[in-house]
Amino acid sequence: MTASLTTTNPAAAGPATATATPAGRFRAGLATTPGRLALATAVAVAACLLLGVTGFLAGNGQSAALQDAQRDAAQLVGTQELRNDLVSADATATNAFLVGGLEPTEARERYEASLSEAAEAVPALAATARGEGEAADLAAVADSVQRYAGLVESARANNRQGFPVGAAYLDQASAALRDEVLPTIDEVAVSTSQRVDADMGSVALAQALLLFVLLALVALGAVQLWLARRTHRVVNTGLAAASLALLVGGVVAAAAVLGGNGVARSVASGPYAATVATSEALSLATDAKSMESFTLIKRGSGGDFEESYQTSLAGAKSLLAEAAEATDTGSDPLSLLNAWDEKHQEIRTLDDEGNWDDAVSAATATGDDTAGAAFTAFSDQAQADVRTTSDAAVERLGSAATTAQVAAWIALVLGVAGAIAAAAGMNVRLKEYR
Repeated sequence: MTASLTTTNPAAAGPATATATPAGRFRAGLATTPGRLALATAVAVAACLLLGVTGFLAGNGQSAALQDAQRDAAQLVGTQELRNDLVSADATATNAFLVGGLEPTEARERYEASLSEAAEAVPALAATARGEGEAADLAAVADSVQRYAGLVESARANNRQGFPVGAAYLDQASAALRDEVLPTIDEVAVSTSQRVDADMGSVALAQALLLFVLLALVALGAVQLWLARRTHRVVNTGLAAASLALLVGGVVAAAAVLGGNGVARSVASGPYAATVATSEALSLATDAKSMESFTLIKRGSGGDFEESYQTSLAGAKSLLAEAAEATDTGSDPLSLLNAWDEKHQEIRTLDDEGNWDDAVSAATATGDDTAGAAFTAFSDQAQADVRTTSDAAVERLGSAATTAQVAAWIALVLGVAGAIAAAAGMNVRLKEYR
């Protein structure tokens, strides 16, 4: 009996074993021209889709950030206007208290208009509040405003009858406003301002995605260069169309994203900064107006109120100077504020010289060339500047958001179109090897 032995040739089995695995088959495929063309096709299509998707994400993300900045900026302006309305109401009520008896009808109407605007603004701001706890804070403001209004009415009723206790009620009302209401509003304004800053930062982050757009363009260029050397043909119609689509999409996305970031930065340092500064200056100046009246109400013991006046006025002047540097509105509220301050100094001179009645008359007069007319001129101009700059900020942010959104869709459509064109162009070359 003869035993048969089976031997295996390792050299012969090696190639079969190497190509039996997926990785082996992939390497074997790359060794052929069709395999390399298939890989190049996949790279070209992926590059086109990469540009389309990243361009869309960059534009869409920036558009959302710009819209958030627009909304939060408007919310901040509304919060500051609420503060100004309340401070204006307090200044009007305090000034009217100096008249004694039944206050002037004009003063009463201004007070009621300011308080009514504030009351209407609170629920609207609470409905659009985004920060944690802001809605609850604004609800607390609404309750405190009602308490403030009640104290003012008590002060008015006693003042009409000549009772000294009216001044005490007015002190309580003003203290409630400054100790309860205004600090809460300021907290809401600070958190909203921080959100605006965060929104502006998110606008800039979209620029990072442009690196992937550049990578996609480089990848497609590399595929075309390889194909030209491999086939000795300079132009592939499909890849040329894909390149044009990617170039246009990349330029549109980059221009929109970089432009949107530029708009955000210019708005932040321009009209938005001017809006915030002017609004805060108006609030401080109106507060100073209240301090002027309290100084006279206290009749010789209002030194602390005069110090508060000077502090608030200095802050208002500094803020108006910042607003003027941020943007040019064609007006000069600072000069109007200085004109009112000159009238205030005349009132203080009369009071310090013992002419209290004349000082009160100067403080409450409503004709031309009076302290009241000077402050009204400043207040009206400051409010007009706030509206002008806030409208400019909101409009520019909204326009940039729309541009970024449109660019996002353009990049996506061109990316997909480029992928189809690239696949078609490469398929022509693949057919030559089949």
